[in-house]
Amino acid sequence: MSKKLFIETLGCAMNSRDSEHMIAELHEKEGYETTDNLAEADLILINTCSVRERPVHKLFSELGGFNKKKKAGAKIGVCGCTASHLGEEILKRAPYVSFVLGARNVSKISEVLHKDKAVEIDINYDESEFAFNDFRSSPYKAYINISIGCDKACTFCIVPKTRGDEISIPDNLIINEAKKAVNNGAKEIFLLGQNVNNYGRRFSGEQEKVNFTELLRRLSQIDDLERIRFTSPHPLHMDDEFIEEFAKNPKICKSMHMPLQSGSSKVLKEMKRGYTKESFLNRVEKLRSVCPEVSISTDIIVGFPGESDKDFEDTLDVVKAVKFEQIFSFKYSPRPETEAEHFTNVVDEEVASDRLSELQLLNNEIIDEKNASLLGNVYRVYFEDLNRDNFVAGRSDNNIVIKVKGSEELLGQFRDVKVTSIGRTILTGEIVA
Repeated sequence: MSKKLFIETLGCAMNSRDSEHMIAELHEKEGYETTDNLAEADLILINTCSVRERPVHKLFSELGGFNKKKKAGAKIGVCGCTASHLGEEILKRAPYVSFVLGARNVSKISEVLHKDKAVEIDINYDESEFAFNDFRSSPYKAYINISIGCDKACTFCIVPKTRGDEISIPDNLIINEAKKAVNNGAKEIFLLGQNVNNYGRRFSGEQEKVNFTELLRRLSQIDDLERIRFTSPHPLHMDDEFIEEFAKNPKICKSMHMPLQSGSSKVLKEMKRGYTKESFLNRVEKLRSVCPEVSISTDIIVGFPGESDKDFEDTLDVVKAVKFEQIFSFKYSPRPETEAEHFTNVVDEEVASDRLSELQLLNNEIIDEKNASLLGNVYRVYFEDLNRDNFVAGRSDNNIVIKVKGSEELLGQFRDVKVTSIGRTILTGEIVA
């Protein structure tokens, strides 16, 4: 009988891809098969996130539950970003944990499995040229890392302390991975990196100097690859060449995630984001001028230390001007080992909560207005999710989520869909072709 692996993944798409890498390595090298039943697992992994406070608090609560439910002899491993920054402390607080594996050390999963109480959290470890075995959660699309780490110094962000300096993965490895995924049935790839459009700034070894725009051109030449998505580009690196390639290349999906964080130039300077309110709006204007159909999503933090009423109004001004299709919004929470952790001009918790509510209310009003105009429109949808209520869901080129009545036969297929009903996060439609 094969050994059983249970894995829980918290956080971002990069964490999801890291989990896929660990599943592949453990299957090929150790003979593990995945299971959804924790009680039968021989190995339990939790792949953690530390970008915000809640996932960190959740970690130790989850670990306690895992320890009570696991079968005798089963190992528990803590992986990911929280593993990187807590390290040995995890073993002290949860002594039943067998090993700790940092976000920059994924390729060592087989190694730490056989070392009791191993702690591998070197954020300078270079995995950029490591050829992982292949596993994908979905056969219809493929997440592909194009870089590891982050060179930015945003004062609120812990990622550089958990994932290390930014290194780009050689383009030949990326292209080969994409070709393999397409050969196995994927029609869409999703490129991942902390700042994808900073690709090519640094490679581990001697490599041809390829920037992100050129990487997109090369990937778009792959036969039978129909769609390319990516996250997240940094507003600082959105030059005209990149924007124009985005607009004219038919394989690049017309959906752009542009993390704003704040609409106040003063706050952006305190955050060390490298751009201003005006330069952000300039890039949006350029993008929409060459690609009117683009949908734009963003991240916004409210209540950053020192944020005044005027600063918050600047953020609302940007939201009203851009009319984002989606906003991921959060109250600021101090993260360990960040510069902002030591800022003393803290915004009152109630004020921050009120600002978050106001921002989200405005965003909902904008989304409702935008969605109302979509009724009757026809979109080419790529179906990838089977819902429990006899619906199948997919996305349009510009990232509109639409569900239709159907079965698994639609999965992995493109269909023209007419929107028949409007919801805030998902639309309903009927297949017309």
